[in-house]
Amino acid sequence: MALETVLAFDLGTSGLKAAVISSRAQVVDSEVVPLEVNLLPGGGAEQRPEDWWAAMVKAATALWARGVANASDVVGISLSSQWGGTVAVDKAGTPLRPALIWMDSRGRDEVRRLAGGFPSVDGYGALKALAWLRKTGGVPSLSGKDPVGHIAWLKKHERATYDAAHCLLEPKDWVNLKLTGRAAASFDSITVHWATDNRDIDAVRYDDAMLRLSGLDREKLPELVPSSSIVGALTPASAAALGVSTKVQVASGGADMHTAAIGAGTVDDYDAHLCLGTSSWLLAHVPFKKADLSHNMASLPAAIPGRYLFCNEQESAAGGLKHVAEKLLGVTDYEALFADAEQAPPGCDGLTWLPWLHGERSPVDDPHVRGGFAGLSLSHDRRHLVRAVLEGVALNTRWLQTHLEENLGRPLKAVTVVGGGARSALWCQLHADVLGRPVRQAEAPQMTNARGAGVLGLVALRLLEWRDVNALVPMTKTFEPRATHKALYDERFEQFLLEFKHRRAMARRFPGGH
Repeated sequence: MALETVLAFDLGTSGLKAAVISSRAQVVDSEVVPLEVNLLPGGGAEQRPEDWWAAMVKAATALWARGVANASDVVGISLSSQWGGTVAVDKAGTPLRPALIWMDSRGRDEVRRLAGGFPSVDGYGALKALAWLRKTGGVPSLSGKDPVGHIAWLKKHERATYDAAHCLLEPKDWVNLKLTGRAAASFDSITVHWATDNRDIDAVRYDDAMLRLSGLDREKLPELVPSSSIVGALTPASAAALGVSTKVQVASGGADMHTAAIGAGTVDDYDAHLCLGTSSWLLAHVPFKKADLSHNMASLPAAIPGRYLFCNEQESAAGGLKHVAEKLLGVTDYEALFADAEQAPPGCDGLTWLPWLHGERSPVDDPHVRGGFAGLSLSHDRRHLVRAVLEGVALNTRWLQTHLEENLGRPLKAVTVVGGGARSALWCQLHADVLGRPVRQAEAPQMTNARGAGVLGLVALRLLEWRDVNALVPMTKTFEPRATHKALYDERFEQFLLEFKHRRAMARRFPGGH
């Protein structure tokens, strides 16, 4: 009897992962292809969609060449993707320019004008904010780092491109267009266009008033399909490029936050996961629609039909570690770096890492604030620097945890840690100590998004049911918080918040420094 597998792709910022997922949600084989980000003056961050596709083809070719998994067993394709980007395409689906990805903040001035008004609440016109919150559950980011800001920037600075665009798509939805020839967004992926009425979670639709408020043209947006649904079959050209059958069905897929929540085995309400990737987030599915405007957090349509996911994001986690390791220390041996960090004392002898290298989103939305090392002295060495980065990210997560738990109305019972950073036992233990909650380390945490995309595809194909998912995701270890470290990290957290206050004030006073 032939196996039935799903070819899952995880389109991240720094790389693309491909994995063959079995019908029991296990990773049969996987491949990684690195990707580059083009950082531009003024907050620009772009990638070429053609590079995403080339990486997908390269990864699939490598998988079939190894022979661990068979292309003939693939019955579905499903994608996990970076969220909050914009790909402008012509009628043939060809990109007109590089994609503006989730890091791109060039539209911040445009979106602030779009969202502002009197009376003002946290930078938003009060009546506009209420309208967005009532129907969509959230508001556009004032940092400009979502499609509303991207599209407003295109309108003002690249009008010819905007006018020529037949459709404006999320990265995930462009890939699905490439695969099937159909331009469609799922209920979950369209959310950060802030143009849909999400009050009926089973019938999300574009809303004329929200479209006007967000400055979007309906004719330039894709059709909507339910979360965890089938978009269509592969085109002959895509099937040939990926080496699979034209009978393969393509699932709607999901944004990285949504698929990580599935791949972590945290599909039950209030069961939280923390992703330690280039960026980070701390999320949980919830049974209600709610928004926290002051802290840039909201429950939005999940990739699981009929459910909401309480969403937030912090800009720099493992991305900050990579920056310090490779650009400042000139080291790529991460095992050696983590071994060094083990030798530094808790609290790093007063050294603190402030992880705001590209601004921040939650729990404070500010594209200008910047971080770095605070308290650096002549007594500090590489051991302190690396451990300080790990502790700083954990402290930033605690800040997010504080407001997440307030919104959930309950403390988190435990946190499942996923993403590349979760491979470090030290980082998992640090999070347990800083958060004061048990931390569960998922097996193969770097493949969580791919596993989540694969599970979504299996459910869409009716080969798996949601109630089976949690039991299929194995855990490697549970790290308990150590009471001996509580007082230290309580104090460090207070200092951390004061540093943010000072850094934010400095960024406002000297904006030319960015």
